[in-house]
This record gives sequence, C-alpha cells and structure tokens, in this order.
Amino acid sequence: MRRAGFLLPLLLVLAGCGGTAASAQDSPFQVEEIGRFEEPWAMTFLPGGDLLVTEKNGALKLRRADGRVLDVAGVPHISYGGQGGLGDVVLHPDFAHNRLVYLSWAEAGDNGTRGAVVGRARFNFGESGPVLSDLQVIWRQQPKINGGNHFSHRIAFGPDGKLYISSGERFQFTPAQDLGVNLGKVVRLNDDGSVPADNPFAARGGVAAQIWTLGHRNLLGLAFDAGGRLWEVEMGPKGGDEVNLIQRGRNYGWPRASNGSNYDDSDIPDHRPSDGFEPPKVWWNPSISPSSLIVYSGAMFPQWRGDAFIGALSGEALIRVHLEGETAAKADQWPMGARIREVEQAPDGALWLLQDGPSGGRLLRLTPRRAG
Repeated sequence: MRRAGFLLPLLLVLAGCGGTAASAQDSPFQVEEIGRFEEPWAMTFLPGGDLLVTEKNGALKLRRADGRVLDVAGVPHISYGGQGGLGDVVLHPDFAHNRLVYLSWAEAGDNGTRGAVVGRARFNFGESGPVLSDLQVIWRQQPKINGGNHFSHRIAFGPDGKLYISSGERFQFTPAQDLGVNLGKVVRLNDDGSVPADNPFAARGGVAAQIWTLGHRNLLGLAFDAGGRLWEVEMGPKGGDEVNLIQRGRNYGWPRASNGSNYDDSDIPDHRPSDGFEPPKVWWNPSISPSSLIVYSGAMFPQWRGDAFIGALSGEALIRVHLEGETAAKADQWPMGARIREVEQAPDGALWLLQDGPSGGRLLRLTPRRAG
C-alpha cells in the first residue's frame, strides 16, 4: 500500500490528437498521493487551502491544508444506492462573507422513489469542529421516480451570479424533451432557489421556468470559461459521450439524436445539421464516461490555460480538450490506471484528482514534472 506523500511514477499515453506513447521520464506530470477517501464524489477548495470532499455514502470531509481530515457535522440525510448519494459541493461566490456552501444529494420519496436535490448551508467551526448549519433545500428534481441512475446534480455558479444545476433524465429517455419536468435539463436559478425572470421559458411558469437548456442525458460536469461561456460534459449511451457549449434555450437532442447507440445496439440518429438540435463540440465513441469538468485558469501549467480538463471513469484517464472561443478539439488523454471521479484546480494551479472507489479513493496532486 502506498502512503500519502509517495510520488507515483506515471506512464502516459499522449493519445488525444495523434499523440504517441511517452515514457514516465517524458510525461508532463509528477503525481503525488496525498490522501484516501471512501467513495469520494466531489471536492472544492476553501479560502486558505482547506478542501471539502463529499463521499457518496453521505459523509462530508474537511481536509486541512496540513493534511488532517475532519468530519463535518450537519450533513443532510441522503438516499444511498446505485448512482445516488451525496454529490457535488461548491461555494457561494461571496463565501468569504456569507459562508454559504451548496451541496447536491439523492433524496428518498414515496413508494421507493428518489430524486436529486440541491441545498445550501452555512459552514463554520463550532466547539466540536467543522459544521453545517441552517441547511435549506432550494431545488428538487421533479418528478421523483424509481431507479438509481442519472441523477447528475452537478452545480456551478456563473459570472452572472446565477446557480446552474445539471439534472439527469434518470435513465428515462423521453423526459429530456418534456418542458413539464426538469429531468434531462440544465436548470438556472437565483442563489436562493428562486427563478430568474429572464430564463428562456419563464413565461410558461411552473417547472418550465427553471429550465435553461433541454435534451440532456447524464450531465456530470459544468464549468465556465474566462469569457463566461458554460461548458458541459455528458455521458452518452453506448458511445456518444459529449462536450457541449451550453447556450440559452437550446435543445441538445437526447434521446432523439446521439452519436452513440442504445445498449441493445439499436440505432439512434446521429446529430446532423438539419435536425434542429445543438450538436456536441467534441464527442467520443467508444465511451470514456466523463465524470467531471474544469476550465483551467492557473499559473502552474500556463500552456493549458483556458483548456478543459475532464475526469474519465470507464476511460480511467485525465483528458484535456483545447477550447478556443466557441470551438473545442480533443488534445491529450493521459491514462491514470483507475476511474477518475473528480478533477479540480488548486489555488496554486496544481491539478487535484479524486479516484473512484469504496476504499481506495485516492486523492492525487499533479504538478509539472521536474527536469532531470
């Protein structure tokens, strides 16, 4: 068993755009294991370098800058199983003043149904350690259904101060095209959960007023670039994983269009210019199973500033996609030897990864490989 702090040699394949195999000596990263978690799902940095980590089984951990890990009290009760559990964690843009943390999780309903929710709470240190208080649910998937797939429930704040939430179609296909439900959508809300008056379907009222875009499957990454554009990564069915540029009111086609096939190998029409749907900017076949997304803005890897980094589950890789305005192109795909659940940028510009796993969910820190 490797201990925290051990430097891991990494043999990388630079496979994105015709790349070739590279030796460990030539790879761009040195990789350091700095912790382990139980089924980690998401992470976010606090001011000062502390790290919040969600574990799918319902625990929220605080990793202090010195490496100590503490339990956070006041976490909501979650419905665990399948793809459901405790999910994303992000800070309010004004966290330094209001101490608000936003969490997503799967919640149980009547008769065995379940659905994703988003809540917010205040994070502070109490007498017994870190604690969430004043927890309030501000959004729910509607309707709750049976099953344990495609909750999605990623969260991102935009430069407009609005809260964007990815809501999966719960493996139900057709709800993604139904404006009467918020499954298979990107949702846009005010920071308190109320609906902005300028949403594209606000005049319809009800659930439709929340919706920013529709026609999505299982959306597992949301991130804004420096120009304020919202990018999203999404699992296709059998193939057809996507990077999308999310634009107000657009329909992204699922389940009427996909560059993948159904699991029984039956055909789904590919995206084509005349279909009326917004096509992906980048797609993969076979699948990589994208799990998370950031747009890099740090100083440690200046050559990649403005590019997207994606964690891959079945692909067991860290993937770079080059972004240029509204265009995207595959760049690098580095094998990591395990399912990558989350990628995050540290305050110093290092890349931090969470590996998926019940007991071997390693926290990795990637920094530039030193010469020699």
